[in-house]
Amino acid sequence: MAQIIVFDLNGTLLDLAALDPHFTRAFGSPQARREWFDLVVQAVLLSVLHDDYQDFSKLAQASLRMLADRRGVVLNSPDRRAILDGLKRLPPFADVVEGLGQLKSAGYRLAVLTNSSRQSAVQLLKRHQLAGFFDAVLSVDEVRRMKPAREPYVFAARRLRVRPSGMRLVAAHAWDIAGAAQAGCATALLARPGQALNPLWPKPGLQAADLIELARKLRRFDK
Repeated sequence: MAQIIVFDLNGTLLDLAALDPHFTRAFGSPQARREWFDLVVQAVLLSVLHDDYQDFSKLAQASLRMLADRRGVVLNSPDRRAILDGLKRLPPFADVVEGLGQLKSAGYRLAVLTNSSRQSAVQLLKRHQLAGFFDAVLSVDEVRRMKPAREPYVFAARRLRVRPSGMRLVAAHAWDIAGAAQAGCATALLARPGQALNPLWPKPGLQAADLIELARKLRRFDK
């Protein structure tokens, strides 16, 4: 039974779709935002593979330049700035406040583990009055290895004073779920729109359409 729940941030608690209008203006299609984030994930995985740590904001900027080159678009400074500044203002999904409140009321300890910087994560959580739900906000910056490498999950468990098996990683991304499972953590998938599991990777211990449903399932599962 994992009474500590550790959340991914971008795309799990915070909605990247808020960037769609900026990508539509710059690239002519909201689908460009998904293409860009796929490039960000690719850059993250390569940084892990090559043990070449890069700040998440730099990976986001480099992936944006790569997308512009791929699509043959000259990305002007206002559009680039709007996208990157938008990352600092991502809103929570509609189910997040209620879901976190239910988990907190049920006695779970909650934390965040993000590939973004801790400073940006704290600012985002404070902006949307979410910071009070969490006992800790943790960033891979502190170990200079990005998820899904093993080190961030082990670091989070150590900071939260449990074994990896004593915490549950909640994410909307299959690669994050797989990394946490390989590190020995319990897992739960939030099946946000457009996300899917890779059938070759470890399956999550639980799966739910949103955080409210997950809170209900966790309360039953952990009885």
